[in-house]
Amino acid sequence: MDKADMTQRIAQGDGFIAALDQSGGSTPKALKGYGIEEGAWDGDEAMFGLIHDMRARIITAPSFSGDKVLGAILFERTMDGEVAGKPTPVALIERGVVPFIKIDKGLEAEADGVQLMKPIDGLDALLARARGLGVFGTKERSVVNLANPAGVAAVVAQQFEVAAEVLAAGLVPIIEPEVNIKSPERGAADRLLKAELLKALDAMPGDDRVMLKLSIPEEAGLFDELVDHPRVLRVVALSGGFARPQACAELAKNRGMIASFSRALLEDLRHQMSDAEFDAALGEAIDEIHAASVKKVALAA
Repeated sequence: MDKADMTQRIAQGDGFIAALDQSGGSTPKALKGYGIEEGAWDGDEAMFGLIHDMRARIITAPSFSGDKVLGAILFERTMDGEVAGKPTPVALIERGVVPFIKIDKGLEAEADGVQLMKPIDGLDALLARARGLGVFGTKERSVVNLANPAGVAAVVAQQFEVAAEVLAAGLVPIIEPEVNIKSPERGAADRLLKAELLKALDAMPGDDRVMLKLSIPEEAGLFDELVDHPRVLRVVALSGGFARPQACAELAKNRGMIASFSRALLEDLRHQMSDAEFDAALGEAIDEIHAASVKKVALAA
């Protein structure tokens, strides 16, 4: 796949994007969910080795293919590693899966009801390396906890500043301003975020397109204008802490949004499973998430 093929696949393909990008702080929790308790490794290198083995097992499983998985978001170490003796992005591309890379370095402390991204040191070099490995795009996450107009505006401004750098490097950014689904002001935060995103999209120069990764809105269909915006390549949804059945049920109510799930994709996978058991569990999750991404339920008028 060249960039044109990847663009077409992401823009119009029937499927979803797998989020395989747990980083340092979330890796122990991800490994625990996989059945490997904290303390089973000695040091960070061993920990990252275990999480890479898990991701390699996912990527090489028969059920994980371009038939239903359009793309996969990688942690930097995963991108730089190998799967089945090949650079991870190459292994994905050969399976028909478009590779992305998580570029943010975590979150600042909350201010004005939001958490901005920490500075991304070495971004130019990371983007150049990613492009050289065949990576298509990036993902960068910030968090909205409250419906604070100044905070939401700051999140969107920062996201589009980083997105401009990503586009200049020849990659496609996934802008991820996550609304905390446990927020007491979730619905109001969704509406504020939508308004700020529309303003920023309308103000984009040139003809580049971005992707959006958003929490499933409290009000089904709220993000239809974002789905239809000419500067948006695709809108993908994070599971945000919902278990898979609920995440899929909520996603299916939202036209044009496809999944980009992490925990909801991986929650039934265990280190102790045989390869056949592992692939069966992964395949069941893929089928359920794929269905919610492409088969939408009609909303009452």
